[in-house]
Amino acid sequence: MITCKRVLSYFILLSSTQVMEEDKPCALISEAWSEHAYLKELSDLLKQHFHTISYREFLQNPALHAPKIQAIFMLAQSPAAEPSLLRSLPSLKVIANGGVGINHLDLLFIGSLGVKVTNTPGVVSDATADIGMGLLLASARKIHQHMNQGICTFGINEAHPLERAVGATYCENMDDLLRRSDFVMLAVNLTPETTGLIGQRELSLMKPTATLVNDALVKALQSGTIHAAALDVTHPEPLPRDHPLLGLPNVLITPHVGTDTYQTTRRMVEVMVENAWAAVNGLPIPNEMKPQ
Repeated sequence: MITCKRVLSYFILLSSTQVMEEDKPCALISEAWSEHAYLKELSDLLKQHFHTISYREFLQNPALHAPKIQAIFMLAQSPAAEPSLLRSLPSLKVIANGGVGINHLDLLFIGSLGVKVTNTPGVVSDATADIGMGLLLASARKIHQHMNQGICTFGINEAHPLERAVGATYCENMDDLLRRSDFVMLAVNLTPETTGLIGQRELSLMKPTATLVNDALVKALQSGTIHAAALDVTHPEPLPRDHPLLGLPNVLITPHVGTDTYQTTRRMVEVMVENAWAAVNGLPIPNEMKPQ
C-alpha cells in the first residue's frame, strides 16, 4: 500500500527536479554543513531543493539575505532560533529541526510569527537503540576498566511481540522496574514530564549493583547507591573539565553521538527537506510540531 507520506515524498522529489536554480526558495543553514565531511556531502540534498545561505554569509550582509530566507535547517540547535534573528526574517515559513527533541524551540513565540516547526520522528530510533545497547554492554563488561560483569535482568518497555522474542516481561510500575533491574536504560524526549525523571528517590530504589544507562547523580555513584552509569547525554553539555563525573571510574561517557551515523543523518536530512519543502509550498506538512 502506498502511504500519503510516500506520495508526498515522491511529489517533492519530482517537483524539485523541475525547479530552476533561480526559483529555489532560500534556506538558512549553519557552517557545520560545509565544515564536516559527511554533512558537506549531505548538503547536496538541500541544494537540490533550496538555495542555501550559511549563517556566516547571512551575518556579512543581513539586509540582502533576510528578505529571501523562507526556511531554517537546524542541526544540533544551530543556527540558534534567537528571537532577534526570527523577527528579522519577514519571509520565514518554517524551521526544519533535525531530530525529535524541540525543547530548544519556543513554539508559542515561533507560532506567533506565523512560522511552522517540524521535526524528524522515528529517524533516530535504530541508532539510539544501538548506542544504548553499546553503552550497556561496555559498562557490563567494564571495557573501560578491563574487567567482566554478567547481566541478570533488563527492564524493557516495548510491544508484546518484541517482549516474547527476547524473553522479556513488561513492567508497568517504574518503582518495581528500578528495584528489579540490573540495568536501567532511559531513552526519552526531554519534556516537562521527563525532566528529572531519575532523582535521588529513584536511585535509592535501585540495586547497589545496578547500572543506569543515562544521566545519574554523582552522589549515588560515589556512595555506591548504584554501581555505574553509562551516559551519552549529560547536563550541562559539554561537561566542564573539572566536573566530578569525569573523574569517576564507574562512569562511561560518550559525547552525545547516539544518532551520529551517516545513514541516520542522511535520512534525517531527507525528512527535513520534505518538511521544509511542504511548508514553503503550502502543502500538508508531514511532521509539524504544534504547541501543546
